[in-house]
Amino acid sequence: MSLEPENPEPENLEPLSSGAVQLRSVTRKFGTGGRAGSVVTALDSITLAFPRGTLTSVMGPSGSGKSTLLQCAAGLDRPTSGSVTLDGTELTALNERELTLLRRDRVGFVFQAFNLIPSLTAEQNVALPLRLARRRPARSQVRQVLTRVGLADRARHRPSELSGGQQQRVALARALITRPEVLFADEPTGALDSRAGHEVLRLLRAMVDTDGRTVVMVTHDPVAASYADRVVLLVDGGLHDEMTGPSAQAVAARMATLESAQATRPETAPCR
Repeated sequence: MSLEPENPEPENLEPLSSGAVQLRSVTRKFGTGGRAGSVVTALDSITLAFPRGTLTSVMGPSGSGKSTLLQCAAGLDRPTSGSVTLDGTELTALNERELTLLRRDRVGFVFQAFNLIPSLTAEQNVALPLRLARRRPARSQVRQVLTRVGLADRARHRPSELSGGQQQRVALARALITRPEVLFADEPTGALDSRAGHEVLRLLRAMVDTDGRTVVMVTHDPVAASYADRVVLLVDGGLHDEMTGPSAQAVAARMATLESAQATRPETAPCR
């Protein structure tokens, strides 16, 4: 079965000019460490925009380049070629210090691993990004974001005293404390049970609907993807297709088709 895009130039792609994050002809290649000159193309000339005030899910079979796309879009990794622009600032033109400052002040991150400091309380973990930026966080500000994620009564608890879902909500509050323009989430519900996952997804959805933030979420879960306005599908590092107004059933069916097609092809080196 062919994995060529069903619509090589989808008509419903958002114009780049309206994107909070814009990727233009982004390619990312990695050396494999094998024979001289051997490389893996993780992203292959991706042109894509993530519109302001929307939640976009990035999906695809294993090795399709989802995490690499997120890392390039967030300024955590540099593309081999092409450009990435975040709210008018071209990331590929920044040096490492400028990139660090931009990520600190304008971007939020939530990962599958909660990455909380075990010795700090919930409120101390939330305040950490401001302290690292040498800004004195107001206790009211910290308590406000903890209240928003439903953890005002857990402010003095350390991570070991919290459930997985509560730890992820602390991580989300930590991302919110800097009021980021864009939040990138990499499998944010991957380590959570169904109930805790739904709580985190509702919070991400509220960031979009209430605050007008832009959220880009990598996920393998069709239920998580159904919370998005749009699902972008990658195959072999390329933009394959997209879905708008996705349902969990429709996403699951599309993913099953892509994974079945991938399983019937000769094995190739995986993307990231």
